[in-house]
Amino acid sequence: MLSRQPEKDVRERAASGGLRLALPSDGELHESTLTFLRDCGLTVRRPNARRYTGAIPAVPGVSVLFQRTADITQKVEEGSVDLGITGLDRAIEYCTDETRAVTLMEDLGYGRCDFVLAVPEAWLDVASVDDLADLALEFHGRGQQLRIATKYPKLLRRYLFRRGINYFTLVAVSGALEAAPAAGYADLIADLTASGATLRENRLKTLEGGTILSSQACVIGNPLQLGQSRQTLELARQFLEMVEARMRAEPYYRLSANVRGRSPQEVSATILARPELAGLRGPTIARVYNVAEEDWYGVSLVVKKDRLLDVVSHLRDCGAVDISATQVSYLFGGESEAYRKLAGTLVRDSSGNEIPPGPPLRKGGGGDFGRRHA
Repeated sequence: MLSRQPEKDVRERAASGGLRLALPSDGELHESTLTFLRDCGLTVRRPNARRYTGAIPAVPGVSVLFQRTADITQKVEEGSVDLGITGLDRAIEYCTDETRAVTLMEDLGYGRCDFVLAVPEAWLDVASVDDLADLALEFHGRGQQLRIATKYPKLLRRYLFRRGINYFTLVAVSGALEAAPAAGYADLIADLTASGATLRENRLKTLEGGTILSSQACVIGNPLQLGQSRQTLELARQFLEMVEARMRAEPYYRLSANVRGRSPQEVSATILARPELAGLRGPTIARVYNVAEEDWYGVSLVVKKDRLLDVVSHLRDCGAVDISATQVSYLFGGESEAYRKLAGTLVRDSSGNEIPPGPPLRKGGGGDFGRRHA
C-alpha cells in the first residue's frame, strides 16, 4: 500500500511553492534523460555524482531528485515528487491510482524498447500469438497451464485476455528473465527488448503479433500535489512548455532569403504558387531597406528538414538570393498540450477549492502529445 503524506507535510509543500522533479538515477534512462533535458535548455546542475539532488537553473524553483527508475512512479503517486520522467511501461504497469499519477507526455523520443512475448527457438510450430493461443488450449486440455515469466503482470494479463488467451500462469521474476525457459521454471517470457540481441543469444524468438507495448521515456505528474500551489503549477507549466516546444521544433528549419519584387503581394504570390513549399504557415515578408535598391523583400519560412532542399530550389526559382537556414530551437503552439491535459485533471487546493490553472486555455482538442501505444 502506498504511504499517505501527512497533512502537515502537504501544507508545508504548498507553502514552499517549489516543484519537485524525479529523474532516473540508474539504468539506460539516466544519461539519456540528462542529455535530453540539456537539449531542451533545461540543464540539470548536480553538485557531484554522489548527490541525489540537483537543480535546473533555467527554471528557478525546480528541485531535482534522482531516484531509481523502478521507484519513480511510486514517488509521484505518493506525492514525494510532483513530476517524474520514467518509462511508459513502468508508468502503465505501476501507477495504481489514476487520480494521483497521470501520464502527461507519453513519448519523449528516447529510451525506446518493446515489451514482447518470446518463446524458445525450439518451438518450431509456434511462430505467432495465434499459435500460442492454440498451445495454451492444448496445455489446458492436458490439465496444465503455460508458465510465463514477466516483471509486468498487469500489462501482460490485460494483453493475453484481449487476445483470447485465458489459460496461463504468471511467474514473477526479479532477475534476468531470459534464463527462465532454459532453467525450467517458465515455458516462455514477456520482457522488454531494444534490439532483440539478448533474446537471440539465449535462443529465444519473438512472436508475430507479440509486441505488447511500444515503450519510451515519458513524463508523469501528480495533479493533486501540483494543485496545492499556484506557483508549483506555474513551474510545471514552464517545464512542460520547454520540453514540448523543443520536441515540436526538432524537425523544423527557418529559411531566410531576399527576393526582388514590386510589392509584398507579388513576392508572396510567387512563393505561394507552390503551397506545399511555402512553409508551415506561409511566408513572412518584410521590406529590405536599401539605399541603392528599393525593390527587395526579406522572406522567412519555417519548413520541415525533409523538404529543406526542395524549398531552397523553389526560392531560387522565385529569384531568391542570400538564402540562410537555421534549425528552430523551440516551436510553441497556441497552448501546451501537456499542460492542457494536466489542467483538465482534478486540481484543488488543501481546502477543496479549484485552482485556476494559469492563463485561460482556449477551447479545442488537446490530446496526448506524442501518443504512441502498441
